[in-house]
Amino acid sequence: MDLELAGNAVLCTAATSGLGRASAERFAREGCDVAVCGTTPAHVEETRAALDDIGDGDVLAVEADITDPDEVEAFVEETVETFGGLDHVVTSAGGPAPGPFIETTEREWYTAYDLLVMSVVWTTRHAYPYLKESDAGTIVNITSRSVQEVIDDLVLSNSVRRAVIGLMETQAREFAPEVRVNAVLPGAHETPRIEELVEAAVERGEYDSYEEGLASWSDAPLGRVGQPEELGDVVAYLSSARSSYVTGTALPVDGGSMRS
Repeated sequence: MDLELAGNAVLCTAATSGLGRASAERFAREGCDVAVCGTTPAHVEETRAALDDIGDGDVLAVEADITDPDEVEAFVEETVETFGGLDHVVTSAGGPAPGPFIETTEREWYTAYDLLVMSVVWTTRHAYPYLKESDAGTIVNITSRSVQEVIDDLVLSNSVRRAVIGLMETQAREFAPEVRVNAVLPGAHETPRIEELVEAAVERGEYDSYEEGLASWSDAPLGRVGQPEELGDVVAYLSSARSSYVTGTALPVDGGSMRS
């Protein structure tokens, strides 16, 4: 399916690894100009080179901390200046610290809120005027299935991420009809973070093989964890005119594991 995204300008936050990067790569394959940010210089440069190799569009890769509002604003403005406009925004963020409620500190709550919620607020606030000028303006928030179904020992993700869904649904109404706003709720995907955790568990002797350890991450009816590019495909679809009547939607991408 041709998503007709070629030539569009896309900004993806925290997209030098994991699901954010998978989304950026899909846009690059579609012929988009793609801007990504990250905090690790080596990851930023490696992602820049990879995106350059994938597509024909221009690539902007910068170091930026999405928990710093000034750096978020600078990233948006540099993207617009480089590409001459902005058509699509994808917000992504690393996961907050795991742990149960009773062991989670007040500082960890504030840190998680900046990471997961305020980063989206700052990004979309600065991007909105440019998206409104586009003929194809969209926002897609990468969150987690924990916004609908809690996950043990992830009190911060379970609680804080839900604010992004309320924000998304509000923006979908306020920004319509010029800008569509949606969210994806990923289940377990074979990201570098999960690979690292599985390999560590194998080394500890908890599993006999990587495959066995990976299988433990999902109880999905489809019988496996997802691949990052599968999530990227959904993000690109929601950003395309093929989904032009979809807004205000929180779409699970979890192999059917969610029961609620």
